[in-house]
Amino acid sequence: QVQLVESGGGLVQAGGSLRLSCSVSGRTFSTLAMGWFRQAPGRDREPVAAVSRSGTATYYPESVKDRFSISRDNSGNAVFLNMSSLTPEDTAVYYCAAAVTSHSVDYRISAGQYDYWGQGIQVTVSS
Repeated sequence: QVQLVESGGGLVQAGGSLRLSCSVSGRTFSTLAMGWFRQAPGRDREPVAAVSRSGTATYYPESVKDRFSISRDNSGNAVFLNMSSLTPEDTAVYYCAAAVTSHSVDYRISAGQYDYWGQGIQVTVSS
């Protein structure tokens, strides 16, 4: 059974930074492409970052590019999301997700392409 557990969320002032972590168990971590999504009240879940199994390929939407950075530690079975220059528009529940892939440089963007999800963690940015 694959389990994903997020940590590191909380309340931060606008302009501040946060680092989210996601610990993965139950499957060989290096076989998983990883992603971070967020969902604000009344809005659809949207991707904010994705990384390939190898960690060499990444994706960011324009809304977070140059502010968010995804990384992974394959020896530690964890993926991270560094967020900076946060604005109130970044307030949402953030989810870690994992996708089984056969290619080391593939990442996934769509939520429907992911096989496993964490429970989500709240990030609140105050103005």
